[in-house]
Amino acid sequence: MSHPRSPVPFHVLDFGSSSANPRSTVLATLFASAAAFAPASRMASSSALKMSFESEIGAQAPLGFWDPLGLLKDADQERFDRLRYVEMKHGRIAQLAILGHLVTTAGYRIPTSITPGYDLSKTPTGLAALSALPAEAIFGTLLTVAVIEGGFLARQADIEEAQAKASGWDEETLAKKTAIELNNGRAAQMGILALMVHEKLNNDPYVINTLLGAPIAFNAGL
Repeated sequence: MSHPRSPVPFHVLDFGSSSANPRSTVLATLFASAAAFAPASRMASSSALKMSFESEIGAQAPLGFWDPLGLLKDADQERFDRLRYVEMKHGRIAQLAILGHLVTTAGYRIPTSITPGYDLSKTPTGLAALSALPAEAIFGTLLTVAVIEGGFLARQADIEEAQAKASGWDEETLAKKTAIELNNGRAAQMGILALMVHEKLNNDPYVINTLLGAPIAFNAGL
């Protein structure tokens, strides 16, 4: 049976030796103490940091604190806040993408009164729309997104404060709503990814409907 190695050789700490220098013995003892407790201190600091993230909003059932890529390894609060902001934004975009996918799959299109010169009634939905839309329509969409994004960033603090005040929610309710939004955003990101993948695989993004016996004729006739 092997024994754990001591950070300092045992003979250095031989207090019974008559030849031991008292000063050296004290220094060796202090060194041994430092060597023994330094790793534990680093471990405690790392553990405390991880525990702080485990208690953040979003670390909830069924996965709890889940960081398989190690993005929060050695991260400070500032990095966590940045990643949480990005996650929230991507979740919102994904939810809008899911909504747009469902609406256009149902056959709804922007009327020509809003898009003069362009008839979008025959424009396919999903990824196929990118190759069917004229370049100026795609540019106009990107420009609109850029204007909205720029305007929001310029007044972000004011907008968020006004919205929180208008909701009338207390801190507990606001935290609960934030957790719900995070979960919905995460589900939407996985959902829109699945729709895109299955569209490219066999043009059947709503494969669940097919499995349940109610297939959707995706982009049929477009």
